[in-house]
Amino acid sequence: MEELKNKKILITDDEPELLKLLYNILYDGGFYNVYKAQNCADALKTAKEQSISLFLLDVNLPDGDGFSLFENLRKFSQAPAIFLTARGEADDRIRGLGLGADDYIVKPFLPKELLLRISAVLKRVYNINSSKTSFELSGRIINLEAASVIARGEQLMLTAKEFILIKKLWENKNRIVTNDALCMAAWGEDYYGCENTLMVHIRRLRKKIENDPSKPVHLITVKGLGYKLVTNNE
Repeated sequence: MEELKNKKILITDDEPELLKLLYNILYDGGFYNVYKAQNCADALKTAKEQSISLFLLDVNLPDGDGFSLFENLRKFSQAPAIFLTARGEADDRIRGLGLGADDYIVKPFLPKELLLRISAVLKRVYNINSSKTSFELSGRIINLEAASVIARGEQLMLTAKEFILIKKLWENKNRIVTNDALCMAAWGEDYYGCENTLMVHIRRLRKKIENDPSKPVHLITVKGLGYKLVTNNE
């Protein structure tokens, strides 16, 4: 747990008082490497200068919005992200999760809830319990420790969601993993309605681990149930 609390977290909010409150909640919760930004420009600058492990992004910012900021961050960082907003509309939640965010918290919230959600995301993304941290599929090396795939000498980085999904599938290799189990692993308990988003991430993952994504031999769809990572033909 101490290793997770050493992770660098960037929080963004256009309200100085709330930004200070968020900082204090995290600091009091044992997260000491916390960076603050009041706008998109400062957030991007900090993210490029620091190795940020998690983004806590306010949706409403003075020079843009959290969704656009997240898309810009994704151009150079695959760290997980949690959206923080005063709005609770389903469209906002679906948009955020559809972009690949890991969670969505609506203001007002309890400090303990925020800490628990942050800890849950960090545990899902960065905790690797298996002693084996890499494996091979059709000549491609999947490195869980580095969250990457080595294919024909090229390194392909896995997104936070792709990492969680491949890790879950690897832990249950050659067995069916249900859609619910995969959604729970990637999005937590509040995963209802994520199956379509799961399909999108599976398609993207296939492009990185399959030699022919249109004819997968490893990441197999089990119709009506879920997916299976087939490795026993290696």
